[in-house]
Amino acid sequence: MRVALVTENFLPKLDGVTRTLAMLLEYLKRHGHQAVVIGPEGSPRRYAGARVFGARGIPLPFYPELRFCLPEPVLETRVCLFHPDVIHVVEPVILGAAGITWGGRLGVPVVSSYHTNLAAYCSYFNLGMFMEPMWLYRRYLHNQCARTLCPSPSTRQELTYRGFTQVEVWSRGVDTQLFSPERRSLAWRRHICGYEDERRSIVLYVGRLSHEKNLMALVSAYTAVETSSTHLVVVGDGPARADLEHALAGHNATFTGYLSGEALAEAYASADVFAFPSVTETFGQVVLEAMASHLPVVAFDSEGIRDQVRDGQTGFLAPFGDRRGFTRALSILVDAPELRQSIGAEAYALAIRRRWETSMDSLLDVYRRVTERPRSRSRAA
Repeated sequence: MRVALVTENFLPKLDGVTRTLAMLLEYLKRHGHQAVVIGPEGSPRRYAGARVFGARGIPLPFYPELRFCLPEPVLETRVCLFHPDVIHVVEPVILGAAGITWGGRLGVPVVSSYHTNLAAYCSYFNLGMFMEPMWLYRRYLHNQCARTLCPSPSTRQELTYRGFTQVEVWSRGVDTQLFSPERRSLAWRRHICGYEDERRSIVLYVGRLSHEKNLMALVSAYTAVETSSTHLVVVGDGPARADLEHALAGHNATFTGYLSGEALAEAYASADVFAFPSVTETFGQVVLEAMASHLPVVAFDSEGIRDQVRDGQTGFLAPFGDRRGFTRALSILVDAPELRQSIGAEAYALAIRRRWETSMDSLLDVYRRVTERPRSRSRAA
């Protein structure tokens, strides 16, 4: 199988989308398939044996880490010379829209994947007037593809309600060799809390520090339950960091910046509770990583998250938007180490069944099914 990935988001940026694409490219190489990536300028020139060609772009005013990538003609030539069996457009906006066009010209089936609720983001950046146009535009693009893949059943339900067609769930996995309770570190806890306070209850957040993550709900909840025996660790970075640091000044809170690999896995395993206030997710990869690290989860009953967290079994889900409920749930787990252990064990047992290999097998099956359909014209020899 020859797969052309067209994505407006790629490494070295670290988030759920880029980690998923990295896993996909590693899988394709491991199983003898070939890939090429058309991604944003600044990406590595190769990853897992695949050539990566960069597209120049314009940073989004409200999300500068992402860019509107420009589909220059040379990029279509790169795809054409690769002779793909399938084109996979990731989160199509501008470059991805071009990828759909390229597929039509080549007579190659196009699969799209939906990762981010950009329409919901509009309300967090005072762009509410663009919510419905965003839905209309994204539906228009995705409905030109042979399949639209999304990461969770609740997101599939939302997309179907919005008029998206040919929607299937492409589930996610977790690297249980990396994210494991065996990485729990007393030294890490002492580094965070001090030698005398290593028994504090550590509440962990991992993710982008941006307003669409609803982080003031976390600040409100943590400061309400904070005692001399608690500590909040915030892993990540972004435009809201300064506001968060100001809000938590004088509190037991540590900001680590971005972590990855073993450093990130150690942070998960060494904490006691994972608190995730976002209500704009389509999956929430960090939630699955926390569960694989034996952490109980506190979150809102929202799209993507409700498909992973079983309320009262692997964590607590507060009603959507109920900050008091979120605070109550956090308070219960902060004060109950035995309950944390039992719920964390259930979370771990559920998470370790979610394998990346199974996830990628299902994606390859989609590729095979769409390539078996008759094409409009033969691929160039």
